[in-house]
Amino acid sequence: MKTFFIADPHFGHKAIISYENRPFETAEEMDKEIINNWNRVVKQKDKIYLLGDFSFYKDDITSEIVKKLNGIKYFILGNHDNSGVQKYYEMGFHRVYDYPVILDDFWILSHEPLYINENMPYANIFGHVHANKQYTDYSSQSFCASVERINYTPIEFDEIKKLMGVTS
Repeated sequence: MKTFFIADPHFGHKAIISYENRPFETAEEMDKEIINNWNRVVKQKDKIYLLGDFSFYKDDITSEIVKKLNGIKYFILGNHDNSGVQKYYEMGFHRVYDYPVILDDFWILSHEPLYINENMPYANIFGHVHANKQYTDYSSQSFCASVERINYTPIEFDEIKKLMGVTS
């Protein structure tokens, strides 16, 4: 079993294509690419942490997308996820959080980047900032999992650790 991360797929959000210079002509093309990439790397028994801003579709279509995606899905709600915790459980997410969580006593998982400095015993995996150049892809204490930075494909936890230089 592997663990993966992804943030900000924005399924069904046509405007995000131009906002973030995504390489797609339509939302349908974008959705298909992200779903295919997800299912190519994530297997049914793998864990995947989705760090917010999942879908701009109505609940019924969002639920269909959740069911198409492989893995045991953990969802940290983002600023565009407005259906409510219970509704996301009903859609098929294994766990749903409306606040950051701590994984393995070290990793703070959040939608928005959190303040972390070199004297803190934590690292932050986040989304929200997409391709904003004010934020680096990763450092020794942070990693941005927005889809624009990870080739629209969930990234394995071990790869994140390797990029950040964290040994476990």
